[in-house]
Amino acid sequence: MKVFWRRIHLYLGLAAGLVIMVTCLTGAILVFEEELQHASAKERYYVQPTTQRLPLETLITNLKATMPKAKVTGVRVYSDATRTVELSVRPDNKEKKEGAKPEEPKREGGKEKGKGKEADKKKEGGGLRAYANPYTGEIIEVVDNRKTFFFKVMSLHRWLLADDTGKMIVGVSTIIFLFIIITGIILWWPANVRILKQRLKIKTDASFKRVNHDLHLVLGFYSAIFLFVFAFTGLAWSFKWFNDGIYKVTGSPLKNPELPKSLAVADSVKKICFDKVLGVISTTQPDVKYYNINAPKEKDEVYMVSVLRNDAAHETATDAYYIDAYSGTVAGKLLFKDRSTGAKVRSTFKPVHTGAIFGTTSKIIALLACLIGFTLPVTGIIMWINRAFKKGGKSSRVD
Repeated sequence: MKVFWRRIHLYLGLAAGLVIMVTCLTGAILVFEEELQHASAKERYYVQPTTQRLPLETLITNLKATMPKAKVTGVRVYSDATRTVELSVRPDNKEKKEGAKPEEPKREGGKEKGKGKEADKKKEGGGLRAYANPYTGEIIEVVDNRKTFFFKVMSLHRWLLADDTGKMIVGVSTIIFLFIIITGIILWWPANVRILKQRLKIKTDASFKRVNHDLHLVLGFYSAIFLFVFAFTGLAWSFKWFNDGIYKVTGSPLKNPELPKSLAVADSVKKICFDKVLGVISTTQPDVKYYNINAPKEKDEVYMVSVLRNDAAHETATDAYYIDAYSGTVAGKLLFKDRSTGAKVRSTFKPVHTGAIFGTTSKIIALLACLIGFTLPVTGIIMWINRAFKKGGKSSRVD
């Protein structure tokens, strides 16, 4: 029976091994993306605080001094006094399709506008982002996120730089990887205690063939559960049916709830500014890590604010507030605790997938598991070659 499972394991590995190596390696790089970005460009994210913060409108005015046609569509303000203010920027109407789409607060359903890679890019924050010193008003840097190293790594990880075709290849390979892990556990399962002891440690003083064998079986066993979880959660970005299935299984609505509207006013009345919105939301929710404020696109739309509280369960457990664009009153809210079960479960997929769910410890585990996942196709191929080309044409076996 094990011969059957070994062949299945081998054929699946040959079919998806290269893609598995790419996604595991890029996944390992992305685990500490935020930390690496902050370390490599500290001046972009951190400033020396002084006593007085400037109004957000002053920062926007300073940005428009260098980018006259720029339109700020969103603002992220951190409670950490040393952090810069981040401005989501749309350069001008001509470049509207290529500019930044502001991050919207998470809502109930799993449906999103757009298809394929472009929708993914928007959701991942593709576009221009300006970093401003909130004390001096200086625009430190304007970054096109789609041209950064980490965005290219993410593109390789998600769709192999090949649009919808690459996205489908990654998705199918991920499903294959799940079966590879399952068949790998079946093949690893020992027949007795003696073999169990062998398969829990690497015999480093043995021959190359034996060491390679142990690297594949032992490391594969220790990383299997983590790689399975990372692969399983990754399916939510590859297949709409999988994403929608989360809501169906939990009996949660797929459709997003209707957003409140700003009260109708005369054309002469102007919308309130970002500073007014920040004042309202900071009074309502003072104990937070950041406020992410998105400007309304239409006359009757509201300001949408996502808030990550200091006691949030994880990095995507945000509360959503809707601020009337003219009166500045809170027109509605959707707290994380009030979301549907499906929305709560779906919100955990990103921090689980990236290893951020339990902070640095889980990130280190994710990094190690991804690096091991990168090596498994290599050690597996070497094992197959050792069996296939053994002298005499007989397959070799190492318990």
